[in-house]
Amino acid sequence: MDGTPKTSTPKYIFITGGVVSSLGKGLAAASIGCLLEGHGYTVTMQKFDPYINVDPGTMSPYQHGEVFVTDDGGETDLDLGHYERFTNIITTKSSNWTTGKIYQSVIQKERRGDYLGRTVQVIPHITNEIKDAIRAVSNGVDVVLVEIGGTVGDIESLPFLEAIRQFRQDVGRDNSLYVHLTLVPFIGAAGELKTKPTQHSVRDLRSIGIQPDILLCRTDRFLDSDIKRKIALFCDVDEEAVITAKDVSTIYEVPVVLAGEGLDRIVLKYLHLPQTELHMQPWEDLVNRIKHPVDEITIHVVGKYVGYEDSYKSLNEALYHGGFPHRVKVNIKWVEAEALEEPDGRALLDGADGILVPGGFGNRGTRGMMIAAQVARERLIPYFGICYGFQWATVEYARNVAGLADADSTECNAETSTKVIYKLRDLLGVDDLGGTMRLGSYACELTPGSLAQRVYGATLIHERHRHRYEFNCLYERTLSEHGLKISGRSPDGKFVEIAEMPGHPWYMAVQFHPEFKSKPTRPHPLFAAFVGAAWEHKTANGLVGQVSHV
Repeated sequence: MDGTPKTSTPKYIFITGGVVSSLGKGLAAASIGCLLEGHGYTVTMQKFDPYINVDPGTMSPYQHGEVFVTDDGGETDLDLGHYERFTNIITTKSSNWTTGKIYQSVIQKERRGDYLGRTVQVIPHITNEIKDAIRAVSNGVDVVLVEIGGTVGDIESLPFLEAIRQFRQDVGRDNSLYVHLTLVPFIGAAGELKTKPTQHSVRDLRSIGIQPDILLCRTDRFLDSDIKRKIALFCDVDEEAVITAKDVSTIYEVPVVLAGEGLDRIVLKYLHLPQTELHMQPWEDLVNRIKHPVDEITIHVVGKYVGYEDSYKSLNEALYHGGFPHRVKVNIKWVEAEALEEPDGRALLDGADGILVPGGFGNRGTRGMMIAAQVARERLIPYFGICYGFQWATVEYARNVAGLADADSTECNAETSTKVIYKLRDLLGVDDLGGTMRLGSYACELTPGSLAQRVYGATLIHERHRHRYEFNCLYERTLSEHGLKISGRSPDGKFVEIAEMPGHPWYMAVQFHPEFKSKPTRPHPLFAAFVGAAWEHKTANGLVGQVSHV
């Protein structure tokens, strides 16, 4: 598969959802993309979100889950993580548009006079902006998949639905496809599946001019032919296009299950694309490895937003990915960082095979993160610090090993005399929340012979960042003299990226976010190495040994 487009005109698939939110539109869209790539087609994916925020960058993780960061520095919806994990695409800022971003663009054009004094309206100006955003990502691919966030019937999503209704008029029926994800619940008291929610959802969609071509019916059991026939009749779709989107034990089984339902064949048929052979062996092998582990380990994740797991969606998945090469199941135990600050809080880390401290912002829980790093260091438990986990690991080391008792981060203590972590040197004095972070992909040079270099098998890497504060290089010598080695830095030497402790079985802290680049079929090397080290820690019963899983 050379990645060369096989069609002169792109095909478009629009994915909508009904009945309730959180049915898994992102996973469904990503799985369709995965299946199309399995047939040898090139795809790109895009997400439209109805909320008025310009992007999720300033939204609470409790509100919207994690902020997924793209190579080009976009702060985007977490569904883009699914897109990248299930397909070979690299998303960009143009892969995610919100109502706020669309309106901001239109208003800027109106202020410039681009509309020549016309009255600016939802139709055609807002809908044209949405359609232009779709066309902007359409070059050089066979199929463009567009997910519309929210639920059909919500007032917020109406402009997006109107735009994709118009889009079929623009590109033709043979080049567009509407896929609607809906719910077919099983009512235990009645002992039967109910199709009425699906009927109502499709009715709402048809009332605004969109007739779905394919229905993905989310349910906990396979739909029999009678149910499918009933749904097809009442929703005016072909019976073969009523697809069971069954609950599965692992999300990575979704493409395999949908292929078993014939979804890929139907998509190719409706889009008038050649029925090429489907190659899904890597995914089938992956599902087999996930379902039949040889062992399991427990990773304690010490974070600030552990009450809502979607806050760390990419991190969770990357940890699971790290276990796949070893055929090890990774269990995640969530530890609230603040709880470690209690008198007996350290007991929460008992039984940890590995300790991970992820990213975050603000003062709350930071002392707990330092305790997590200290416990991992002293008990020789494999430690992985990411972003905030890097910053507080270095502060902890400066305080408790290097003798810098006042070491701190200026994010939490602006008056500290020992600024081990401080605001980006180039942006000191800039306090607005927007535009003050190092965002997106940056290069990092690795020290030859270091653990980081051995894990990556390279001396130059590129990783994604999302942070405002940096390690202060003035303290590098002091920390190095006390055993903490800087093993990764920016090519210009200005920014420290990786710190590790050579005398420890596996202790590494990184300023970037490696979880954003991990895929189930290609686990990120840092996560694979960390999980391997945690597994060895478990099997060695706490005895220190050479880590072989790097």
